[in-house]
Amino acid sequence: MKRILTVLLNVVFIFIIGCKPSVQEKGDPEYIKEINDWADQRAANLKKENGWLNLEGLFWLKEGKSTFGTDPTNDVVFPSGEKFMGKYIRTGDDVSIEIADDVEILIDSQIVKTAQVGKDVDSITNVFDYGSLRWFVIKRSYKIGIRLRNLNSEAVKNFTGIDRYPINEDWKIEAEYIEYDEPKPISIPNIIGQSNDDVTPGELRFKVDGKEYKLNPLDTGERFWLIFADMTNGEKTYGAGRFLVVNKPDENGKVYIDFNKSYNPPCAFTAYATCPLPPKENQLRVEILAGEKNFGHH
Repeated sequence: MKRILTVLLNVVFIFIIGCKPSVQEKGDPEYIKEINDWADQRAANLKKENGWLNLEGLFWLKEGKSTFGTDPTNDVVFPSGEKFMGKYIRTGDDVSIEIADDVEILIDSQIVKTAQVGKDVDSITNVFDYGSLRWFVIKRSYKIGIRLRNLNSEAVKNFTGIDRYPINEDWKIEAEYIEYDEPKPISIPNIIGQSNDDVTPGELRFKVDGKEYKLNPLDTGERFWLIFADMTNGEKTYGAGRFLVVNKPDENGKVYIDFNKSYNPPCAFTAYATCPLPPKENQLRVEILAGEKNFGHH
């Protein structure tokens, strides 16, 4: 009898575990599919050649000459490649390159030994290619540096996705857009200690649990871009805030802020990004329990 009772209890236990409900999503099937499709595309973009997962270096260039290669005596030390690959010459905002005679580096798919270098803020950005390495020059205020990618990055190979809050259509919130008579200045800090002056065209007012909040968007042309912080940052979500893209107002001045599409900045995935941080105007004193959660330890 005791043995039979034990078997029955085990069966009941297995049944209970098997019937344990999964985390509930809220929304009609079409909406849930929309968010899942968005998340799948987001993960795919991170793994692309121009995504954020394959970054393996960010090297700020000094004024004058900077040698580069794998030898530790170089000014810029690459993780792989040749011991001495060449040198960059910086003169103010202008940058040129001289490639070592015995090294073959492609510049925009062509073999070149010397060239003026187009930066990411210029009309043409030159891309350098050596083996699995890709790199280009970026400018951030007075800082100019080399951003290096490795197309065989282990971070890409080992990427399994980003943890998210369960989809909840309640976090797709209708907001009222209040346009300013003139765009107002707004200061956007970044993770490397700089501050960039921008303008915001207005403010988005919305309510969470009956309390009103507001966010100041940046105008990207076709849509609005939000850089925001909330009370989940640091534990549940990335400590330096999250990003969100929303459509511009409809004919009634309404905007839908879909926090289910809140996403991590590049700095959540790599130490070699120069992410903008939430301006003081966009630091919300509320938990936004939607969108992407924390990733990694950057």
